[in-house]
Amino acid sequence: MRYTAVDSCLVFLPMVHGKQIITVENLMDADGSLHPVQQALVDTYGSQCGFCTPGIVMTLFALYKSGHTPTRTEIDDALVGNLCRCTGYRPIVDAGLALAVHTDRKDKFSRTEEETIVLLRQIKHESIRYESCNQLYHRPATLHEALVLRRNSLDALVVSGGTDVALRVTKKHELLPEILDLSAIPELKEVVSSSESIVLGAGLSLNDVRPAVRISFAALAEMLDVFGSKQIRNLGTLGGNLGSASPIGDSLPVLMAYGAIVRVMNCDGTRDIPITEFITGYRTTACRPDELITSVILPRPSASVIVRSFKISKRQDLDISTVSAGFAVQLDKKNCVETCILAFGGMAAQTKRAVSVEKFLAGKNWTRDVVEQAASIVKNDFSPITDARAGADFRLIAARNLILKFWISTQQG
Repeated sequence: MRYTAVDSCLVFLPMVHGKQIITVENLMDADGSLHPVQQALVDTYGSQCGFCTPGIVMTLFALYKSGHTPTRTEIDDALVGNLCRCTGYRPIVDAGLALAVHTDRKDKFSRTEEETIVLLRQIKHESIRYESCNQLYHRPATLHEALVLRRNSLDALVVSGGTDVALRVTKKHELLPEILDLSAIPELKEVVSSSESIVLGAGLSLNDVRPAVRISFAALAEMLDVFGSKQIRNLGTLGGNLGSASPIGDSLPVLMAYGAIVRVMNCDGTRDIPITEFITGYRTTACRPDELITSVILPRPSASVIVRSFKISKRQDLDISTVSAGFAVQLDKKNCVETCILAFGGMAAQTKRAVSVEKFLAGKNWTRDVVEQAASIVKNDFSPITDARAGADFRLIAARNLILKFWISTQQG
């Protein structure tokens, strides 16, 4: 059994097929005793106004059932998705730390777990076609069926995680006439690693991507650490983040820095598209109407290539980027720039490289003076807008400073 906390406002009804749903009302035992998680919050005075408490309980419940003893860092990471402004997080974290001593993880769910597994296995892994008077929802069980559905339903809205699309329903109250949901396709959730590359299935949740890239692609893992919250990353997928083509999509700049390749497929075959060619404009991609993103290929960088990712936002956790960046540089033995990639999000209508800065740096010594000169011409590459998150001038200053910060990080090893 795998217990996962997710934001319910991001879940469409057919997504829960084949799963057990547990809510806060279901935790108390039959004799009226509180679940260990609930009791821990009582004992540490971790209660608030009540609005956020159920979500905090369920977050800690998923952590309690994770099968291992969480560290303080893991407790903090889990609670990022629960915003409390009443009592602060100290007593809530104390409750998480108190639960860490419960090594057996026994509760009413563990007593009935074998029976639950039997019931879940009786539910067939099959395709779903859910139709109401105004909506049609496809949830294919295989990649082949998804490709056929895509070919025959070009107007269907493709959903891979739903962290973006679902808000159109819950916040804007849109009616989505036809949805093609890719969340149940095993072929899209595979990781294939070789000496040359790692291939990440487009349907992998962002939380599952993190451990897969932690060692060889550390800059991507670090970016995903501050991508939304754990409850959002449990639903959001790499393919969904790419397909949305958001100009502030956090994964795109660092994927550009790594020279990622996007693999797309239709009923006739497969295409590999360099990520620099994949994003074609504001929320538009090089995908043809009948194609689906199936995987992302990350070539393993040379040991001499330095890659970093940066994110500027109003707070560190659970916030939209104001400016994000993915940088890579390769230096020769004389400390001169052989290759350089400087990709930014939040600076234009799409994720974009600072081409003039890259050209300026090519072949020059990787010194502070040179980098400061290069950073000063970032204005030649971007004309950012002013919006609710920041002004255009701030974005230009931030982009310039991030280039300098990148240089400093390379001097620190």
